[in-house]
Amino acid sequence: MSFSVNKLAPELVAPAEPTPSGRLPLSFMDRNVTVRLIIDLILVFEQGVQPAKAIRAALSRVLVPYYPVAGRIVEPIPGEAEVDCTGDGVWFVEASVDCSLEDVNNLERPLLLPRKDLIPYAPPDVIEGDVALLVQVTEFRCGGFAVGIRFNHAVFDGVGAAQFLKAVADVARGHARPVVEPVWCREAIPSPPKMSQRHAASSPAAFHFQTSVFEISSDRINAAKNQFLRETGQKCSTFDVVTAMLWQCRTRAISLDPHADLDLGFAANTRHLLRGLLPEEGFYGNCVYPMGIKANAGTIAASSLVEVILLIRDAKDSLSAKFSECMMGGSAENPYAVPPGYGTMAVSDWSRVGFSEVNYGWGEPIHVVPLTDDNNLVASCIYLSPPKPKQGVRLMTRCVEMEHLPAFSEELMKFAADLA
Repeated sequence: MSFSVNKLAPELVAPAEPTPSGRLPLSFMDRNVTVRLIIDLILVFEQGVQPAKAIRAALSRVLVPYYPVAGRIVEPIPGEAEVDCTGDGVWFVEASVDCSLEDVNNLERPLLLPRKDLIPYAPPDVIEGDVALLVQVTEFRCGGFAVGIRFNHAVFDGVGAAQFLKAVADVARGHARPVVEPVWCREAIPSPPKMSQRHAASSPAAFHFQTSVFEISSDRINAAKNQFLRETGQKCSTFDVVTAMLWQCRTRAISLDPHADLDLGFAANTRHLLRGLLPEEGFYGNCVYPMGIKANAGTIAASSLVEVILLIRDAKDSLSAKFSECMMGGSAENPYAVPPGYGTMAVSDWSRVGFSEVNYGWGEPIHVVPLTDDNNLVASCIYLSPPKPKQGVRLMTRCVEMEHLPAFSEELMKFAADLA
């Protein structure tokens, strides 16, 4: 059965009051070519009362303290992007659909409504890469609603985007201002000496990654933590366990040559390493450093889970030293460069970023839907909170091609069974 989504034309929501003009610098992390992209996601809510009207009004008020978000990204000098505080506003789309959330399985995967119907697009004459944010509110017949978000990674990292969305929710719930006051402060982050921009001469190969959703229960995660504690006398995190398990399961499933190189990447939040330069809260720009772990396929496939967890913990422990080295210009290679190839995988933990805590007044989202279906260059996995009342971690994977999907699913199931 097909349903019809009725989208109104996109409109600009401008700040509710006059805001400062002028240009603001972006930090070297914001300007990095790897974050010059738009991130799409959907927050799904069970109920609301005229949510589009409430969110639109709150958005206008929040754009006063967050006035750079109402501006446009400009690049007067190549590689030196900045934000022009024009006060133009954020593109906003109202939509409605002739079905209930239940009719479309609460927008669980696979999506039963087209992605293009659920996320906002600017008018054809607008360059979306110059815009900081686009928002769409789609109201369902049952009273539920979905908020489609497209944010420009050059202006926000994940923590920053969630902070902005929570600020809009604060005002929608009746607060006069956001609970956490925003801070721009990009100029406080020192720029390291120019990094090497070397990369492969040819374009990286595109793969045909399959989108899959898996859930790892808290019981399984805790069993692995206890095993790690018994064998090492140390504690490890949920991220450590899930990342080690995922890396090992994928490695075994894709059956690369044992001597083949593997690269595992994850973005580490560096706000705590910039204390004294940045305030304790409120900063919403990019503040992450890419950590990478290299190993060969045979080692990861044959190691115990505890041994793989130790590799991940060692990498995390080296963050401070590596970040300092990068900032001082001591790193010969660009840490933001991603090695091409099927042996590379990047993981991103959204479970604690804050997207699942956005509450416009009718409760938190029943789930968060990342839309990464157009990523076919690097195998990836996003960690999410599972829908309540489930406990554990939901994995949104795009990390294997169809031929390896059965083996990958089997390895994940085996992990769950081994720790039962």
